[in-house]
Formats: sequence, structure tokens, C-alpha cells
Amino acid sequence: MEEAANKKEMIKKLQQDILAMQGFRAVLDHNRRDTGLGSLEHAFPNQTFPVAAVHEFISSTVAEAAATTGFMAGLMGHLMQQNSTCLWVGTGRQLFPPGLKAFGLDPDRIIFVDLQWDRDVLWTVEEALKCENLTVVVAELEEINLTESRRLQLAVEKSRVTGFLHRRNPRKIDNIACVSRWQITPVASSLQYGLPGVGYPCWNVDLQKVRNGKPGKWQLQWAAGHFKHAIPVKVETQKNFIPQAV
Repeated sequence: MEEAANKKEMIKKLQQDILAMQGFRAVLDHNRRDTGLGSLEHAFPNQTFPVAAVHEFISSTVAEAAATTGFMAGLMGHLMQQNSTCLWVGTGRQLFPPGLKAFGLDPDRIIFVDLQWDRDVLWTVEEALKCENLTVVVAELEEINLTESRRLQLAVEKSRVTGFLHRRNPRKIDNIACVSRWQITPVASSLQYGLPGVGYPCWNVDLQKVRNGKPGKWQLQWAAGHFKHAIPVKVETQKNFIPQAV
């Protein structure tokens, strides 16, 4: 019994050493950043959303792009502590900055840089990810190759900045040096009869890959400043399903 316990402890220690060599540092509870993702964080190494890393988001349609922007804004609202700053770089920006307040993100803490070409976006993002005074850097672009993504990942490993790459309608999806790849699709929210409004933002969240983690699919909604798991609840008086928070 004792031998089995020692072997289990040894394996756990080796896993932690490997994660540390790959840039995933164990986080103490008092240093842990709350992303609002709750139990979904168990999909990540050390059961913690990797902050000193680059995350890839794929959108194939305008609706997916809008849903992805909302989801990223929810994450950023938790990651960005008081007085922290984000740089948002892209081409053809369609974001309405005041709308970010719905996700707990003040638009005056974001520096927007609008450029014409993806190559300029990549250069700007790489330089921004080296800046330790930034908390999050968001890039909206279409194409990026493995070599370019490796440079971004090397930059955040030194600066500890978090990078979000939002790839809108890319020609092809290759493996690049990002810690995770997400695809966020919108879900129509419904309300019970007699209640006003349009319901909470609700998404299908597909974590397609995560380095040293466990990919999976969830349905989440944004309510009361947090991501909450949405459970499809059937209502006898109508055919639709109503997502409710748990």
C-alpha cells in the first residue's frame, strides 16, 4: 500500500516537473487568477487557466466572431485586475467598445490599434507581448504560421502576458504553437413566458485542443459577471430548451 502511494506521488512529481519545463508553473491559491470559468478550469494543466500563454480562437462566420469576442471579453474582465491594461490589435475592427462593459471590462483600459495588413498585426502583437506592463494582448487576424506563433509563445514566457489570437475565417487551420484552441458558437437564449429581455449571452464552447490538458465541449452562459454552466431544461408549454444557470 505504501509502495503504491510512493509511486503515485513520484508520478505526480514528474508530471509537475514536465509541466514546469514546458512553462506551466504551479500556482499558489493566493496567486491564482479567477477567470470565472469554474469547473471548466479542470481541463487545463494544474487545473488553472494558463495566463502566460497564447490562446487561439477560430471563427468561421460573423455570428461566431461576435460570440467569440464576448467570450474573450468575459475572460479578460476577470484576468485584468484594477489599473491593468490590454492592447487590442487588428484589421477591420467591428467591435463596439462600450458593449464590453456588459462583461465587466471597461473600454478605457483597452488600447485599440487598427492596422491594414496581418503582417503588421503580427509584428505589433509580438512587440506588445514583450511588454510586462500589459496584462492581455488581443490580435484579430486570419493567418499565422508555426514559426510566427512560436515567437509569440516565447515572448509571453518571459513577460507573463496573456495573448488571445482571434482568427476570423482562416483559409486553413494548422497546428501552431498556442497552448489552446477554442471555437465559440452562439446559442439562442430563451426566457420563460412573462419575463422581459432577451436572456443571457449563451455559447457552445468547444475546447478543441489544450496542451497537456483535456479538450472538451460545454455550454456556458454569462450571468452576474461569471460564466455559468447552462443546462437545457425542457418546458412543457414550448418546444425550445431554456438554458439555466447552475
